[in-house]
Amino acid sequence: EVQLVESGGGLVQAGGSLRLSCAASGFTFGDYAISWFRQAPGKEREGVSCISARDGSTNYADSVKGRFTISRDKVKNTVYLHMSSLKPDDTAVYFCAANPLRSRCLATAVQHEYDYWGQGTQVTVSS
Repeated sequence: EVQLVESGGGLVQAGGSLRLSCAASGFTFGDYAISWFRQAPGKEREGVSCISARDGSTNYADSVKGRFTISRDKVKNTVYLHMSSLKPDDTAVYFCAANPLRSRCLATAVQHEYDYWGQGTQVTVSS
């Protein structure tokens, strides 16, 4: 059974940092592209960042470039999202998801390709 479990969310002041974790199990970690998405209240879910399975190449939404960093630990089967210089606009539920159709990230994530999703973790940035 494929499982993704996020952790690390919380309340932080603007300008602060958080590190989200996505622990994966039930599939070969090196086969699926993994992305972070977020959904703010009243808004559609959007892609934040992606890491490709084979070479670890990454991409980011323009809104988070230079502030967020995605990384992975293959031994721990865990993907991380390091978030710094947080803004109130970053407030959202953050989800990690695995794409069994692709090992390489697309420039823009196609959400319906992501079959496996975590339960989400809340990030709240106060001003």
